[in-house]
Amino acid sequence: MIANDQKDFLFSLIKSLNKSEKRQFKLFVGRLDVNSDSIYLNLFNFLDKANSYNEKDILKSALVKKQQLANVKAHLYKQILISLRLTPLHKNIRSVLREQLDFASILYHKGLYKQSLKILDKAKETAMEYEEKNMAYEIVELEKVIESQYITRSIASRADELSVQAKELSQLNVISSKLSNLSLQLYSIILKSGYVKNKEESDKITAYLEDRLPKYEIKNLGFREKLWVYNAFLWYNFILQDFLNSYKYAAKWVDLFHQNPNMIVLNPVFFLKGSNYHLETLFFLQNKVKFQNALHQFEVQVSENSFPKDENVEALKFLYLNFHRINQHFIDGSFQEGLVLIPKIESNFKNYSSKIDEHHKMIFYFKFASLHFGAGNNKESIYYLNKIISNKTLAMREDLLCFARVLNILAHYEAGLDDDLEFLLKSTYRFLIKMNDLHEVQKEMIKFIRELQNVYPHNIKQSFIDFHKKLKVYEAHPFERRAFLYLDIISYLESKIENKPVARIIYDKYLERMK
Repeated sequence: MIANDQKDFLFSLIKSLNKSEKRQFKLFVGRLDVNSDSIYLNLFNFLDKANSYNEKDILKSALVKKQQLANVKAHLYKQILISLRLTPLHKNIRSVLREQLDFASILYHKGLYKQSLKILDKAKETAMEYEEKNMAYEIVELEKVIESQYITRSIASRADELSVQAKELSQLNVISSKLSNLSLQLYSIILKSGYVKNKEESDKITAYLEDRLPKYEIKNLGFREKLWVYNAFLWYNFILQDFLNSYKYAAKWVDLFHQNPNMIVLNPVFFLKGSNYHLETLFFLQNKVKFQNALHQFEVQVSENSFPKDENVEALKFLYLNFHRINQHFIDGSFQEGLVLIPKIESNFKNYSSKIDEHHKMIFYFKFASLHFGAGNNKESIYYLNKIISNKTLAMREDLLCFARVLNILAHYEAGLDDDLEFLLKSTYRFLIKMNDLHEVQKEMIKFIRELQNVYPHNIKQSFIDFHKKLKVYEAHPFERRAFLYLDIISYLESKIENKPVARIIYDKYLERMK
């Protein structure tokens, strides 16, 4: 049944509606008496009450014949979307502009040119105010068509004015399109190939950027073009593992919204993503003071009544706020304090079950496991790590699976579960050697895990010391250091060597950085 629920778009759409949207739909359908008993309204009511989608149950109810079902479902789906489009909650500048463009087009086809031009002129002004340049270009193109038929004494000057506007908008739209394409291509590279591992790969990605970057003067760009510039350079620096420059462009991204607060309402998802990257880069830089200030500002802003609210926005707020509420405890080793977040977050999983994909849930589990491990709760850590390792249906990033397995070994070792260690060492070793594009840190982990299988208990400490020396070389390495942000194995090894809790080791390092 679950699979059917996910595949049936109509059922998913109906279940996503809140009470207000359902009431609006019924009013929309009932606006004509003839619709009060329509087949599709009856089907809507049936599916609204159903707990799962089952086609056999629908046909048994005799609401609709089998040969009609596909058409009725398609019609119902369309009517729900039309109703949602008319709901004030879903009205935004873009939908208003499209509506005005439709009205102007209707008036034009009726030969009411003056009325059409008046609507278009007002719509164009709004489109430019909100940086909706694609829509503004469409409006200008329709204005040109109408002006060519609505002959006035000012046609010469209007023709020149509209031609200039069309050219300027077209140029900016081309730049925006090239920048957004570049940003998407860089994001695709990071998903497919990960981060650069050497100077050769670094030079290659730099050449890739330079070949595709359009020429522009930043002072001549509008909000949207600047947004894509910052987005592209953020991903470029992420790929290079240049976290300082990543932070620089993430900060520019967020500042752009603060300089144009009206754009937050129109583009809340971009604001949330920019804020997420801003916090993520501060986490990579391990600056807790700036991190907490930015997190507090982010929390305040998204909780304001004026901040947009819809299901997608609420899900992203949940993800980003809670990821970073946890991350702050990794910076200074305050794992025990961070544990209180886990039950609060888990209790909300059900509310966002249809909005949070399985991969993001696994990231939460890894963070939960890391918090418990840092606090010395090894069995609790193993509980969450098993949720990741046993998930066979999910194609997760290899690095997440890699560090989950390594942390699982450490948690078993710390918990004294020696009976499972030999099996875990062998299975983790087999997994790691099958990984694609291993980093040097991961290669050292493979060697350590392979050798650990043959180490006598009284020699374990020396193995930790030797492994620590090897990894220490990579701690500040430009292409390897990111691995330690997933799993601070160096601090763990130091805790074993110095016989101190890992939380204490991390906290002492934090104090040293803050001097």
